[in-house]
Amino acid sequence: MKKLFAIAILATIILGTSCQQQQPVTQTPEPTPESNTTIEDILSRRSIRAYKEQDVPRDLLNQIVECGIWAPNGMNAQQWEVRIVDSKEWLDNITAAYKESVKGTPTERMVEQPEFKNMFRNAPAVIFVAHKPGHCTQVDCGLMAGNMMLAATSLDLGSICMMGPIGFFRTEEGKPFLESLNLSEGYELLLCVGIGYADEEPKPTPRNMDVVQYVE
Repeated sequence: MKKLFAIAILATIILGTSCQQQQPVTQTPEPTPESNTTIEDILSRRSIRAYKEQDVPRDLLNQIVECGIWAPNGMNAQQWEVRIVDSKEWLDNITAAYKESVKGTPTERMVEQPEFKNMFRNAPAVIFVAHKPGHCTQVDCGLMAGNMMLAATSLDLGSICMMGPIGFFRTEEGKPFLESLNLSEGYELLLCVGIGYADEEPKPTPRNMDVVQYVE
């Protein structure tokens, strides 16, 4: 009886090993720049300065902002605030106030051009990023903006990071618009990201790889 039991165990082991050997072995191929969509998005991203008059769906804006929120940040303090504006009325109103404020200056000529529709490169949606001034919060917000622009690229949207328009919010004419963003006390507006469907295909500008060196 013991011999039969031992033979049964041995047969089970042999059959099990045989089945395992017949299992196909699948290996995940190493990603290459040609097949890695993240790398493709990084290398194909461009700063877009011309947008179609087409609204960006809010579900896409939500995805873009969520990618921004997941950016790395110092001590995971997340000392940033985000405001999304896709209201044409709001964008038209702030642009009108801006145009009024630059009358009599060299900038007036630029804002009177027919192609000038709003002060955010005509983007139909603008994501504003504020920070609580600290040791590395500006870097944190820069990483956030980078994430959002890459997310936009992956969704076939154009984007541009801007700091120029932020200065207007610090003027008397821009104060009501800053207040409408309803930022928490202690937070300052730092940058904004225009989002929309690109109406141009900028050619890539050269990048200087000579600045990169290995330290032995």
